[in-house]
Amino acid sequence: MSRVLGIDVGGTKVAIGVSGSDGPVVAGRTRLETGPDTLVRALAAARALDGRPAAVGFSTCGVIRDGVVRLAPNVPGWEGLELPRLLREEFGATPVAIDNDVNAAAAAELRWGALRGVSTGVYLNLGTGLAAALVVGGRVVPGAHGAAGEIGYLQVTPGQAAFADGRAPLEELVSGAGLAARGGALLGRATTAEEVLAARSGPLAQLVAQALSVLTMTVANLCVTLDPEVLVVGGGMMGAAGLIVPRLAGEVRRAVPFPPEVRPGRFTDDAPLLGALALAHAAARA
Repeated sequence: MSRVLGIDVGGTKVAIGVSGSDGPVVAGRTRLETGPDTLVRALAAARALDGRPAAVGFSTCGVIRDGVVRLAPNVPGWEGLELPRLLREEFGATPVAIDNDVNAAAAAELRWGALRGVSTGVYLNLGTGLAAALVVGGRVVPGAHGAAGEIGYLQVTPGQAAFADGRAPLEELVSGAGLAARGGALLGRATTAEEVLAARSGPLAQLVAQALSVLTMTVANLCVTLDPEVLVVGGGMMGAAGLIVPRLAGEVRRAVPFPPEVRPGRFTDDAPLLGALALAHAAARA
């Protein structure tokens, strides 16, 4: 099988890999930090890794709408970027498939991981940001504008500052970036989501308890809405899976009439990159 190329641009890093087999194996990879000229540096690194791939899969934070990236304010220069056009110019006749990073992660779990064989499911990504992918009929549902599952924009209390005000209420409360920011405000110094989630007493532990209460309620409501067979949880915050997953499973059992099975994702940090490679394999076959 010809080698394909996967590129994943997330909120803080870029992961690039190649694969020569239709499986969750990355034959070669490189990683960059996001920042100025993210796309230029990513494409240069991709050329160095494989200059003639059979197909390219591109996983991006935000969504593609009207030929530009939307809902990606955290990566410098990414909001409004004409990503599809720039990738066509870079790769020419080589097939290129683009999707949201959480949808791509769900595609990897569908193809090779914890969602394999599932018809109706939810993939919950707990990382720097917060989002979900909705699976119906064994496929990820994009929504009318490519923004299905962008639960970070859900309101936590009625009438609070929301998308029109430049805010993402739920994401600010319970994502990795949100926990780090709120924890830092409490401590009066910079901190990380890992440090916040590790707290077992004091103000940080109270902050985590509040965030998990809101998160578990929201996810249970999402499961009531979709009626999934399986809820798969992935993302960088799964380093605290022992804290998060039991709370999620308990609330889902309590609140959902037909509770789904709750599973950790097979893939953690690699899920969006593997999803980009899954997109590339599908594009190569097409």
